[in-house]
Amino acid sequence: MQLFKEFKSDLPASIVVFFVALPLCLGIALASGAPLFSGIIAGIVGGIVVGIFSGSQLGVSGPAAGLAVIVLTAIGALGSFEAFLLAVVLAGAIQYALGFFKAGFVAYFVPSSVIKGMLTGIGLLIILKQIPHAFGYDADFEGSMSFEQASGENTFTTLSNAWDYLTPGAVTIALISFAILILWDVFLTKKHKFFQVLQGPIVVVLVGIAMNVTYQKGLLPFSLEPSQIVSLPVANSVGEFVSFFTYPDFSQWNNVAVIKTAIVLAIVASLETLLCVEATDKLDPLKRVTPTNQELKAQGLGNMLSGLIGGLPVTQVIVRSSANITFGARTKLSAILHGFWLLISAITIASYLNLIPLASLATILIIVGYKLAKPALFKQMYALGWEQFSPFMVTIVAIVFTDLLTGIGLGLLVGLGFALHHSYRNSYHMKDIQTTEEGHEVHHIVLAEEVSFFNKARIIEALEAIPANAKVILDCTKSKSISYDVAEYLRDYELHAKLKNITVEKVAFIQPKS
Repeated sequence: MQLFKEFKSDLPASIVVFFVALPLCLGIALASGAPLFSGIIAGIVGGIVVGIFSGSQLGVSGPAAGLAVIVLTAIGALGSFEAFLLAVVLAGAIQYALGFFKAGFVAYFVPSSVIKGMLTGIGLLIILKQIPHAFGYDADFEGSMSFEQASGENTFTTLSNAWDYLTPGAVTIALISFAILILWDVFLTKKHKFFQVLQGPIVVVLVGIAMNVTYQKGLLPFSLEPSQIVSLPVANSVGEFVSFFTYPDFSQWNNVAVIKTAIVLAIVASLETLLCVEATDKLDPLKRVTPTNQELKAQGLGNMLSGLIGGLPVTQVIVRSSANITFGARTKLSAILHGFWLLISAITIASYLNLIPLASLATILIIVGYKLAKPALFKQMYALGWEQFSPFMVTIVAIVFTDLLTGIGLGLLVGLGFALHHSYRNSYHMKDIQTTEEGHEVHHIVLAEEVSFFNKARIIEALEAIPANAKVILDCTKSKSISYDVAEYLRDYELHAKLKNITVEKVAFIQPKS
């Protein structure tokens, strides 16, 4: 089958993504004020269902940290988790409709500099957020992507406080894990294909479990607190596993608050997805392009199913997607398999997964963060000039100090500023200035191909600077579009130019409707 053509690359990558996704699913559910298992459900649906229907080859979907605050607020406002689940179902239906009506084109309006800034900012944020977990300080939930935290701390105070809560057991695991990952990346993968199949992060997790068991048996003078290891709900029977599922309260279908929540979820989840799609395509070694409308439909189907069986809303998420790419995935099979691993493990080996130290997973994520925010990228963007470097840096700084969507919004504003500046400067072309036998100047102004209201100020400046007793030729032969604002001004200019004895000749000018 075509789906399995890159199985040897996708299988180990899917296992790494599974280990990365597991604590993120639990942490986001915890931060959302939802049942822990709702995060696992969202991860399963995001992997299997969205993975199957998505056109993204390397994107991975699941619960998103960016929605945690919205979810927490909505559950409180709606009065029950079941009512919130109905909002998730409706949000999925709205997303599917957005894909059907081809709203995915919005993704293409985000400049490359902002997308690269988004990836770099997330990379830095991953590093800053995971260092405390590597030290054994787990005050912030796994997967947090906001500067301000519910505890009142922020990214930097948490990082500072981590030094006061150093746990020798966690630090030892983190240091050994780093050594393994560096050894794998720098030496072993170049020595033999076996080490390309058996990825370093898989070894890190297995070593972490072994060390945790060693601590528990008292063979080493270290220990880990329950908060420093994975905490997956354990089902002792099939019936108990089924009881973890929750279902929507359909009696709330006409609740205006539910509908409003659904609209907010649909909009924010769609924006996060589309931005992550663009970012993932940038990271793809083969530079494949994801059909954005198909992605919205896939996310819509995923959210409808996730809401129906008790899961959090899903989006495509850059942390899992970048881990997927970093550790060698080639096709969507990796994302699908990671969903199956979540499902199988939740049913069968949850108690063993609860031996994984968060310090082990933190080191894996720190490596992912470094690969997203390599110093060479800053040098490369700076070499491209301020027009690229400014939106890039603003996006990075804003993401680190606020959150993902705010950072991208500010980066877009800076990018838009440069675009408007270009539009202002390229309003027209002064073909030549000739002098007639009578000594009058002739100014030949050729308007741009697209003349919008942004060009109005520049055109007014040029025409008002023409001296008295001159002639001006307004050449519109190259203009495919002239906004009403500009056309109206050009029409009126002909009238008040007579006061300065300026002769106006218009070429291919279309009079605006009065």
